[in-house]
Amino acid sequence: MKDLLQVLLACIYGCYLGHATLIVQVPLQMMPSPPPVPQGSSQGLERSLLRTRRSWVWNQFFVIEGYSGPEPVLIGRLHTDMDKGENKIKYILTGEGAGTVFVIDEKTGNIHVTKTLDREEKPQYTLLAQAVDRQTNRPLEPPSEFIIKVQDINDNPPMFLHGPYHATVPEMSNVGTSVIQVTASDADDPTYGNSARLVYTVLEGQPFFSVDPQTGIIRTAIPNMDRETQDEFLVVIQAKDMGGHMGGLSGTTTVTVTLLDVNDNPPKFPQSLYQFSVSESITPGSLVGRLKAQDPDIGENAMMSYNILDGEGADIFNITTDHQGQEGMIILKKSLDFESQRSYSFRVEATNTFIDPHYIRKGPFKDVTTVKVEVMDADEVPVFSQPSYNMVVYENSAVGTIVGRVSAWDPDSHSSIIRYSINQHTDPERYFTISPQNGTIFTAMTLDRETVMWHNITVIATEIDSPSQASRALVAIQTLDMNDNAPQFKEPYEAFICDNARPGQLILTIGAVDPDEMSNNSRFSYRVPPDYSSDRNFTIKDNQDNSASVLVQQNKFAQNRRDIYLVPIVISDGGTPPLSSTNTLTISICRCGLDGTIQSCNMEAYISPAGLSTGALVAILACIATLLAIVVLFVALRKQKKEALIVYEEEDVRENIITYDDEGGGEEDTEAFDITALQNPNAAIGPGMAGGFFTAAVATARRDVKPKRSPAVRRSNLLANNTLGVEEFLKLRLYEVDEDPSVPPYDSIQIYGYEGQGSSVGSLSSLDSSTTDTDVSYEHLEDWGPRFHKLADLYGAKDTSCYP
Repeated sequence: MKDLLQVLLACIYGCYLGHATLIVQVPLQMMPSPPPVPQGSSQGLERSLLRTRRSWVWNQFFVIEGYSGPEPVLIGRLHTDMDKGENKIKYILTGEGAGTVFVIDEKTGNIHVTKTLDREEKPQYTLLAQAVDRQTNRPLEPPSEFIIKVQDINDNPPMFLHGPYHATVPEMSNVGTSVIQVTASDADDPTYGNSARLVYTVLEGQPFFSVDPQTGIIRTAIPNMDRETQDEFLVVIQAKDMGGHMGGLSGTTTVTVTLLDVNDNPPKFPQSLYQFSVSESITPGSLVGRLKAQDPDIGENAMMSYNILDGEGADIFNITTDHQGQEGMIILKKSLDFESQRSYSFRVEATNTFIDPHYIRKGPFKDVTTVKVEVMDADEVPVFSQPSYNMVVYENSAVGTIVGRVSAWDPDSHSSIIRYSINQHTDPERYFTISPQNGTIFTAMTLDRETVMWHNITVIATEIDSPSQASRALVAIQTLDMNDNAPQFKEPYEAFICDNARPGQLILTIGAVDPDEMSNNSRFSYRVPPDYSSDRNFTIKDNQDNSASVLVQQNKFAQNRRDIYLVPIVISDGGTPPLSSTNTLTISICRCGLDGTIQSCNMEAYISPAGLSTGALVAILACIATLLAIVVLFVALRKQKKEALIVYEEEDVRENIITYDDEGGGEEDTEAFDITALQNPNAAIGPGMAGGFFTAAVATARRDVKPKRSPAVRRSNLLANNTLGVEEFLKLRLYEVDEDPSVPPYDSIQIYGYEGQGSSVGSLSSLDSSTTDTDVSYEHLEDWGPRFHKLADLYGAKDTSCYP
């Protein structure tokens, strides 16, 4: 009866959980369990009748997720037929969640769940059950594994993991065009019930879009959606579980759908007529105006090109499209002239650059408008009859010769008088002048083609009424040649010939040059002057090719005994009028052997082949000697300067000029400046030496140049005595200056501060004075005369102000 009650309770609990599973516990003898036998096998059944069966058997347990109550919930019971109710058996539960989530009554074997379970967190638990002896904990049964499954309930709403979504679709798309697919996920068990079966619906975005309930594909629901009317839509999609039935959970997401532009709108000019005004003075390439057709499309679908169709401005104007493909820019192609034409009218067409053939029915994708350009009058500069002029004039023409004429006019309707001038920067030598009234150009000085062949000057035409209006023209003047230069030797010729040369022997071939232009028929002719008949040793042969040969005519060199012959040669040109010049050829006679080798010539003959005459050689030698002298002098001066910088120890510092601008505080002020430089260096020698700044013992050489050491013998004799008189001192200084060759151009300050020897008054200097006034007596100043009375009053008076 007890076992039957347990079976009934398990059936009731299973029915409560919504399962048809029945937990059956059959009391068996406790025996080790053999391997399980498959169901439906008769052979296995026969074996089961023969084997020892297990003591207890159970199926899996179930627990509903999310279920919670005031007390732990009983989910099943473990029992063995060895349990006689004597409380000797203890039931043990181990495994996942044992002791925390699941607990077992060790006496009765009842299993309870103590916490609320979540299938999405853990769908099942695997545990081990065992019966042991309560006293000894000896296992009475081997441990057996069983599973507790968590039964799913609909506790998770659908979620769109990739939302919100953004999608695009071309405008004017057909109905049913796919836009995007959205997908939601449900964490509930898809294998049990309808908790995870989702259905998609559109909450917002109708009637423009629809969604497939099963796949979540969003499609267009109406045709001809126009981007220019509305370019963006917000669609809200809902996903609901339980197959969309009432009580199901739901989740939503948003889809932003943007319509892509297509070229479904042609361009359109907002005006049928555009008018522009432009000055006639603007240059070709300048911007005249802009015009723009309107196109509701965007991007490349709104790009346009502009063209001039017909009218008066097709040859004068050009139209281009800006880099954005939106505006048409009218550009001047040719110069405008208000006096010739004052207005232009033409048509302009705007056409879409990219045309979609799917929407060609909405065409034509172009539009036409009319453009009118008014030309404004401007004050124009004078215009020359031609941009440049070429003129010619002969050289040596008289001053005032007419070279040519330039002309210019004022193109304005009210023409002004023109005045002409030459830009002096282009004619700095003032070769030409111009008539201000008619533009005639004259020569201002004689021209020489050989000096300047071409003259490029600039003529300026200026309006009298508006001097700022000026234009310029280039005038190229070529100086034509006249035969005003006689031909000359091509080079300085010199010839050498043996004294035994035979008549008819060629000495030299000569040529000529002429600075004037040579025509094809002009040539040079050579001849000997008629007055050169005294010497018939040489003759000239004209080669008829602008050259001539110098030949030996007769050999009379031995008779004449001359070493050099100067042969005059007359060279004439073929110009009009013909000009000629006489050139001299130098022929040197050399002594030669029988075989024709030169044995000796005069010195000038040797020098001449090198191209140098005797005078040139002398001049070169003189230059070389001068350079050598300058170098030697420079080296000597440098050496002398270096030696002059040497300071000798015996020099007296009193020869230097020392300037003391500080007045100081008197003789007792020893802080104002250092007075050691003014002390008499011979004060320690004896009282007789304290009378001056210079003594023979301190005679020194000059500091700016090297002292001359040559009179050392004489100076040693003069300095034998320890002191010198004034006369000997001056003579010694004079001798040093006279004997010093390096004095000029150097200046030297000779200081003669020596007062002499044996003065009855001694030195007036106070630098050698004692430090106290009590050691010095100034009473003798009264005996020196009237000139020293003031000094006697200053130093002779006794100061008693410091004594009581």
